[in-house]
Amino acid sequence: MAATRLLMRRLRELLRLKSAGLSHRAIAQACAVGLGTVTGYLQRATAAGLSWPLPDDLDDAALEARLFTRAPVPPVRDRVVPEWPQLHQELKKPGVTLSLLWMEYRAQHPSGYAYSQFCDRYRRWARALKPSMRQVHRAGEKLFVDFSGTRPHLVDPKTGEEIVVELFVGVLGASGLIYAEATRSQDLSSWVGAHVRMLDYFQGSTAIWVPDNLKSGVTIANRYEPEINRTYAELARHYGAVVIPARVATPTDKPKVEVSVQIAQRWVLAVLRHRTFFTLADLNTAIGERIDAINERPMKITGVSRRALFEQLDRSRSSRCRRRATSWRNGSRVASTSIITSRLTTISTACRISSCTSGSRRASRRAPSKSSSTGGAAPRMPASPAAAGLRRNSRTCRGRIGLTPNGRRRASSRGPNRPAPPPGVSSRASSSIARIPNRATARASG
Repeated sequence: MAATRLLMRRLRELLRLKSAGLSHRAIAQACAVGLGTVTGYLQRATAAGLSWPLPDDLDDAALEARLFTRAPVPPVRDRVVPEWPQLHQELKKPGVTLSLLWMEYRAQHPSGYAYSQFCDRYRRWARALKPSMRQVHRAGEKLFVDFSGTRPHLVDPKTGEEIVVELFVGVLGASGLIYAEATRSQDLSSWVGAHVRMLDYFQGSTAIWVPDNLKSGVTIANRYEPEINRTYAELARHYGAVVIPARVATPTDKPKVEVSVQIAQRWVLAVLRHRTFFTLADLNTAIGERIDAINERPMKITGVSRRALFEQLDRSRSSRCRRRATSWRNGSRVASTSIITSRLTTISTACRISSCTSGSRRASRRAPSKSSSTGGAAPRMPASPAAAGLRRNSRTCRGRIGLTPNGRRRASSRGPNRPAPPPGVSSRASSSIARIPNRATARASG
């Protein structure tokens, strides 16, 4: 609370007593005021050039104005305010810091803000974006993926039954470019196919993929050493990326895709709620149109669209490679003969590489070829390499387990404890010779 000023009448008394040669302490006791008050007022009078006796034309208002005149305020420099949205986007580029941006700002505006004011004003502007801890996403660094909890549906044209499908959503960390499509389910083929089409839409891949802990992506969820699905891990390795899933029940690890899922639910599913779709292709076409409109729309805070930010930040940082995958089932590798294209994902199984491959060099018995009614051999169609490999592996496997190429069990000439036939005697003859003494002994005993 500010102190109350003395009346100008009492101030005149202070000046009179001071001119009489009294000390400040004596003046304070005579006027019943504090010693500091006396000292302060006399210093103001000396600074204003006043002494006793005062001029006759100096009234109380003029005296107070001369004692309490404020010092002139220096003129405020015309500082140029930086473009905070533009600087905010520049910070997302690798290696860019506030110190570098401030140096560039001062190079253009020498009379601008100092470094401390520059950083303080930027942080105050950034806090207004969202009242939470902010994550800085570098260009081409992270890709967030997830399925939506609110799901679209198709209509069976024959029965009119509603078929619920899944909504897959992916978003780039730096630019916020969104991709969404409908899939049949959350199984491995739909999960991998959606990733391939998403990367084709983004025209490349980022360095890190951040999925949720669904079984198609993460086999065993763990905070420190999660076990990634082998097919998903191989797909990421092919694109030169690494999979770092979010922690269990921690949506703050992937807030970018959580907001994107909300945007897809409000501006895609809600807008299409009055339309009826009979095929997945028609639904994805409508979803693609809505997603393109969202990406082209300027954002409220930055005033720039997601597509424009993608062209500035993520486009030059994404990696490209051809699309090919290998399927894994039940912990063993399955060689895939299909290529995952940008529009359709097909993972087909040609043959399982098992322990039977080690015996592929052994000669397998072949079934005799059937002759036609004319006596000639029936013509054979040329087999594809995949079919030939499957037939060769199947013969090898059957040979190892004692089956003929026709699927019948091969007769064993000797049991586990039966001795080998003598040299020069076939296994079938040895089996007949070995049974004769048993029959004669049986008749003799009978």
